[in-house]
Amino acid sequence: MSVSNRTAGAVVAALLLPFAIGGGPAHADEPVKPGGTASATPTASPQPTPPANMSSVGGALLGLPGTQVKLGTGAPVLPKELSARSWIVADAESGAVLASHNAHWRLAPASTLKMLFADTLLPKFTDQKQTHLVTAQDLAGIGEGSSLVGIKEKQSYTVRDLWLGVFLRSGNDAVHVLTQMNQGLGKTVAEMNAHAAELQALDTLVKSPDGYDAPGQVSSAYDLTLIARSGMQKKEFREYAATARAAFPGEAKPGKKRETFEIQNTNRLLTGDFGIAPYQGIAGVKNGNTTHAGATFTGVAERNGRVLLVTVMNPSSKEQFAVYKEAARLLDWGFAASGKVTPVGELVAPRNVVPVARPSAGTESGAAAGPGKEHPRSAGPAVAAGAQGGSGGVGIALAIAGGVLVLLAGAVFLVNRRWPAAGRDRARSQATDPSPASDPEVAP
Repeated sequence: MSVSNRTAGAVVAALLLPFAIGGGPAHADEPVKPGGTASATPTASPQPTPPANMSSVGGALLGLPGTQVKLGTGAPVLPKELSARSWIVADAESGAVLASHNAHWRLAPASTLKMLFADTLLPKFTDQKQTHLVTAQDLAGIGEGSSLVGIKEKQSYTVRDLWLGVFLRSGNDAVHVLTQMNQGLGKTVAEMNAHAAELQALDTLVKSPDGYDAPGQVSSAYDLTLIARSGMQKKEFREYAATARAAFPGEAKPGKKRETFEIQNTNRLLTGDFGIAPYQGIAGVKNGNTTHAGATFTGVAERNGRVLLVTVMNPSSKEQFAVYKEAARLLDWGFAASGKVTPVGELVAPRNVVPVARPSAGTESGAAAGPGKEHPRSAGPAVAAGAQGGSGGVGIALAIAGGVLVLLAGAVFLVNRRWPAAGRDRARSQATDPSPASDPEVAP
């Protein structure tokens, strides 16, 4: 077996749950103008400090304000340079939450909410070659200052084009087109909220599918991590989330070949930028940035066969790319602390998933789940019993970035332990981007 295939198998196994499953310029988004009616529940906390009583889904400690961590012998201390209002780092395979800070604080999610949009709608658009002619109605109602990929009225795009616009450029125009293809805003919002409830992401309330700030629209670091874990089950989701660059259609002109322009992923842990290197082993997932939400980010990375999920929301630090740097620090800590901490909670299974008891294997794997719910690291790829497809995405075996093809500087690499050299990544990130859009969703 080749090294890449072994790695792919290891990474896939690392996120397999031991469950039996049933069932135009672009800018950072701007807040909605004052007005409108906020939802009664859940609602964002107006104060700059977390509420005393938060959800305890996943464990009682996760509902407490402040930092939650249980260091064991030899465990490194948490990074000092953490300023986010809320964050969480968890083992993607066992579901063990290694540490958290205000994990259930209901905050504005910005474009990280697009993970839920994709996890909900991707299974409904299975033909990536399907084309759609964009109408004025498709692009109506896009918020002022929204991040855009550059979709034009009276132009045709494939479903694949639209999803690349969502994942790489965080394009609200792409989200609006897909929403109209899904029979409109009301239906899409209802389906997203239903899927969030199915995942037990109970801090989440969707008002705007693209994550554009709206009164009452909230999520939490815990919920966004659950959503990312669900999304990474889907092959297409994984591939889009891990794609660094892609060609996007320009305007079609009679008698001429349609030109394309290059778009680059706004996830700086994937692509790198001046002052920040690509994170070794990163495989997505989604970033966001609005005036109300601040910078938000959920990421997933693999190192030495272990896969971690991290979410960071609204860092107050003035450090450039603070949301990415704090996420990277938490990932570094998580990999170093693995096996040396007692979990402070767990990522719960979706409601239609039946836990399967397995022998405990290690500090993290057994401690979080409780009796009959141990989720140890598998020796090899596991197969979910009774796996089925479905719009919720919970009916297929969880798998992460093994074997995902990533477009890097015109070449194709496997997302695995043999990550492209940092020098090559820096050269790639410094290359001129021919896209007509400026860079959306980049935290200062």
